[in-house]
Parts: sequence; C-alpha cells; structure tokens
Amino acid sequence: MLQAIGGTVPPNTDHAVSVSLPTWRSNVGYEEGEEWVISKMQCGYPRFFVHPSIQKLAQEVVRRVGNPETETATLFASVKTAQICRSFIVSKVSVEEARKVRIVNFVPSPHAEAGAKTITSSLSAVIYAKEHAPLAKPVWQHSGNGISSRRGEFCMRALEDGFLVEEKITASAESIAQRPCKGPRRYQGRGSINGITRSPPTETSSPANGVEDGRDYAQFIEERFGRNLSTMLADQAKLAVRKRIAGVLTADVDLNEALQTESAEGRVAGISEDDVYLYPSGMSAIFNTHQTLLASRGQLKSICFGFPYTDTLKILEKWGPGCLFYGHGSSEDLDDLETRLKNGERFLGLFTEAPGNPLLRTPDLVRIRALADKYDFAVVVDETISNFININVLRYADIVASSLTKIFSGDSNVMGGSAVLNPQGQYYKMLKETFDREYEDIYWAEDAVFLERNSRDFVTRIDKINSTSENITAMLKESPLVKDVHYPKYSPTRPVYDSLRNPHGGYGGLFSVTFNSNAEAVAFYDTLEVLKGPSLGTNFTLASPYVLLAHYGELDWAKSFNVDPDLVRISVGLEDLSDLRSRIETALKAVEKARK
Repeated sequence: MLQAIGGTVPPNTDHAVSVSLPTWRSNVGYEEGEEWVISKMQCGYPRFFVHPSIQKLAQEVVRRVGNPETETATLFASVKTAQICRSFIVSKVSVEEARKVRIVNFVPSPHAEAGAKTITSSLSAVIYAKEHAPLAKPVWQHSGNGISSRRGEFCMRALEDGFLVEEKITASAESIAQRPCKGPRRYQGRGSINGITRSPPTETSSPANGVEDGRDYAQFIEERFGRNLSTMLADQAKLAVRKRIAGVLTADVDLNEALQTESAEGRVAGISEDDVYLYPSGMSAIFNTHQTLLASRGQLKSICFGFPYTDTLKILEKWGPGCLFYGHGSSEDLDDLETRLKNGERFLGLFTEAPGNPLLRTPDLVRIRALADKYDFAVVVDETISNFININVLRYADIVASSLTKIFSGDSNVMGGSAVLNPQGQYYKMLKETFDREYEDIYWAEDAVFLERNSRDFVTRIDKINSTSENITAMLKESPLVKDVHYPKYSPTRPVYDSLRNPHGGYGGLFSVTFNSNAEAVAFYDTLEVLKGPSLGTNFTLASPYVLLAHYGELDWAKSFNVDPDLVRISVGLEDLSDLRSRIETALKAVEKARK
C-alpha cells in the first residue's frame, strides 16, 4: 500500500524532513501547484516548504507587530541572517518599498534570561509586503538559514507565555532600513543592533501569561517540553557531533562515552573538532562558506564544477560577483579552466560535489587541487552523498561541506549541516581567523540533541547500506529493461572515486536509474513499494523522480548536461536485502508491461 499524498516521511513524524509524493503524477502536480496535491501537503522539505509551526509563528508575529492584511514575515534566528534576507529583498524593490521592509527582533524576557543554564531563543522577523514573498522565498530556500520547526514551536510557546518579547529599538524604521549589516561583531554586544541603540525588552510588549501566573522559566520548559533543555546538554551534543565529523570519533557510542573517548587520528593530520562548524542545514553550510570566502579573499567570481545540486549554483550566481559553470565536470572542462587561468583569470574558489547529484560522477580532485595551488583559488567539496566514512576528500579541499540531514542523521527528522576546514590547506590560517570572526552558532539546541542521538550508529548503518546498494545496483545493471544505472561503482569516473576511498569505504547508498521511455519510468516509480519523496540518506529506502523535482522549470537545460528528465533516484535504506530486491523486481515487471 502506497502512502497517501502529502503525508510526512517518515510517517507520523512531527518534524519530518520529507513528504510523500507517491506517484509520478503527484510530483508533476506539486511542481505545477495543483490544488489536489498542494491542499494535502502536511509538510515538505524544510527549505522548500515552510513547516506549519513556522507558518503559524510568522502569522502571530505579523499580527503583533505588522499588518496581517498586507504583510507577511520570514523568520530567522539572528539579526545577521535576517539582514541577509532584508538586503536581498530591498535590492529588488523601489526605494519607497524598501523602507517598508523591516526587521523586528524578539528576545528572551528578563524572566527567561534569569535561568542562565536553561535554553532560550531570540527571533528576528523580516516583515514585508505580501507581494514581495517571491523575493524572500529564494533566500529561505538557498541560504538554508531559516529557523527550524522545533525552534518555531519553542518560540511560539515562549511568545504566548510572555518569555519571548519584542525588543524596542530607539530608531525609526527608515533609519533601520538604511543602516547596513556590518558583520557578526555587531551582534555580540547587548547594547546595539546594526549600530542602533536598543532598550531592554518590556513585559508589556506581549501577553505575559506565564509571568502573571508566577511560574518561572524552568517550569515553563518542563511543562511545555517534558524535560529540561539545558545549555550543557546542547553543548555536549554539538561537541560529540563535531568530533564525529572531524573523524576523531568513529565508534558507535552514546553521548557520555563520546565525550570521554580520547580523540583518534582524524581525516587529516592535525584536525580537531575546533575545525568543524555546525549550521542549520547543508545549504546553510555552503552559503556561509561562500560568504566567508568572499569576506576573506575579496569579491571574486566562483567556479561551479560538475552538475550540481540546484541550490549550490543558485547561491554562487545570486550572491557575490557570479560564477563560471562547468556542468559536465569533465577533463575538457578542466582544460578550459586551465586555459583561462593561464590567461590571467582569477577566481574565489571552486565548488564541487564528490560524487555529483544525480549522475554520481566524481570530479578529478587531484588535478583540481594542483590548479588551485598554482593559480590561487580555494577548493570547496560537498561530500553529502559519499560521506567521509566512504571517501576522504578533505585532503584535496580547503573546506568540506556536508548536509548532516542525510546519512549522518538517517532518521529524516532533523536538519543540519557542517563545514570542515583542512588544517593542512594553504588558506587555513586565513580561513580559520575569518570563520572564527564571522561564524554564528544558530544551530538550535533541540535539533543538536536529536542529531547527536541519530548519529551514534552512523558507521554501522553506512556499512549495511553500502552492501545492500552494491547488490541492488548489480541486479539493475544486469536487467535488459534498464537503460542505465548511475552509481560510483559503474561510473566512468570510478578510478577517481576509488583513489579517494578509505580502506573499508564503499560506494554509498545513492544511485539513479533510467529507462527507455517516460512510460517505463512512470511504471517503475508508481509500482515501486517504498517511501517516495525528496531527500536522501534515510534509514529507509526513499525514491524520487529527482530531475522532475529539482529542475522542473529547466528540464531542457538539465538534459543538455546528459541528465535524463525521467531519471529515478533511489536512496537505499536499512531494509532486508531480499525484501528490497523483491520490491524492485515487482517494479521491473511493471516496466516490462509498459514496454509491451
């Protein structure tokens, strides 16, 4: 039985990362905005679909400090991330309209701040006219800096109970709009925001039900969340996660043991958890890495090498001086790049994926590294699909970014991302100084706790998923019904991938399969009895008509880079191998019927 359209994936999960689109037609309906699909959406991938709890909070914020008839809001965890959104909107509208786009901040009330060891949250709302929503949407989607659904729930409850209150700023909206964002140092002090003197929050700025009832903040946390959310627990969870990502902790252990375990040798010599920076999502890690490179190296164009995950290219194009795009990621592309470099062109950095999505091809990182060293540009590698248990790309990169939402978590119920600096890299000292100056820890405490718990057994999970994936792809490779199987093991770039493999590393859990007609692809997808929706790296097998979802408005463009619009992408989970084989065999029988 296929899951209903619009349900959470996994089922019955309040903070699910994926959403059920069980048929090919439902995916098209979603992209076309058809009511029969959109009306059933309980959730969606968090950067593309604003979670209901965040929608509700945004409506309440506008009700309190805006005009619900004409205005809406996009929510962030800090003034800095909100300012990025505001700046993007005002760059696209008239001066008169820009003055109406404003940031309203909510901060913990004195009653909340009194509990120094208890979690609190600030909230920055970018408020703008409803007709400007299409301008705010790409910031939410591409930057990945928006608040998480768990933070949204927390802030809503804190707002209702008077523990989160509007911050009164002693400046006009017009002067706020005209003052630029100056960097994170501005936001660390308690005296100013954007250089504007601010006054302490007042309890009268929102209904202080909890305060009036005489309940303290710790009691609020206990009653609302069932357990104390302490800063110590969150900090410990983040430390354990950073140790795992640095590769200095690869055992399947709980939090206490993780904190007590002595660090082993990590991914590269000299690395430590201090070289790992956590973000609310994988795209936030890439977005902020790009911003940090611009801050440290100046306003130079970037290079996007290989067919990328859609938002990476959009980030490089929309923020900063633009980018040079090599969609094939071939040796010929590297030849062209080398010619440009020899002729004097200079670049900020080269952004690539290892392997790429959805063709699973691996870029020639050895040659890229050599060019970077010779012609002075940084190398940023997104390792989300492969993960560092399978391959070690950090030795060839200056920064490695990853979506922790995927295989690192596995449970598909929390977002997260990381950026890792290579202590052996040529820009390490400069990047370390800039990251430490510019970095904001806006990763929500409760999300960190869930991510740490989910990641405790990620090494064991990866081993099983590697084995199952090799078996399934071999079966599909042998089928005469299949046009092609895209998987690192069968890719023309396999020698490059193998050169990056760790001693016990495998080929990962993601592959793509194509057929000889759209009808055959539809038959396979619709018949395949697994969960279906966006995302990958889940503990359960997850299928998606990936190109349709990621590039619906640019299918011909994708096809120009040999990316089949009818491609079906499958992320292998922890199911029993014989069971998964049986389901795929049934789907292949449907392909055979469609062919006849």
